[in-house]
Amino acid sequence: MEEFKINSIAKVFNQRVEPIDDNWGSIISEIKLKEHIPTEAIDGIEQFSHLEIFYIFHLAYQKNNPILGSGHPRENPAYPKTGIFAQRKKDRPNFIGSTIVKLIRKENRSLFVQYLDAINETPIIDIKPVVKEFLPNEETKQPNWMGDLMKNYYTKLAD
Repeated sequence: MEEFKINSIAKVFNQRVEPIDDNWGSIISEIKLKEHIPTEAIDGIEQFSHLEIFYIFHLAYQKNNPILGSGHPRENPAYPKTGIFAQRKKDRPNFIGSTIVKLIRKENRSLFVQYLDAINETPIIDIKPVVKEFLPNEETKQPNWMGDLMKNYYTKLAD
């Protein structure tokens, strides 16, 4: 097996401290660059409306109990048993997550974003601008259960 060393480039700061599956729409996160990353690494990023954020599910990584086979999404037997690569569960072989977020603003060494489903102090391993030419140029499809599972994922919490 090949091994790779990946270092974090930034850290997430927000009010979410537990990995809860729903209501991420009201969370505004600060992604703050680590000291070893120069500020100019994010020069020009404010020209993009959305970013793709890659991060480590660090709490799942600490437990080190990845799913290599299949299981029910969210451990809900109402959803079909599917392979780990057919769902977006945090207990993945390499504990890597990714999310497309809305960039609210850049401020010095920080990016403020909405729709990042990462808890406070999550290590960020990469940031990429969302480029429409890299998005599918055809209709995407997914099973019905995925829409049901995601129906409250980005809803906002009541004030």
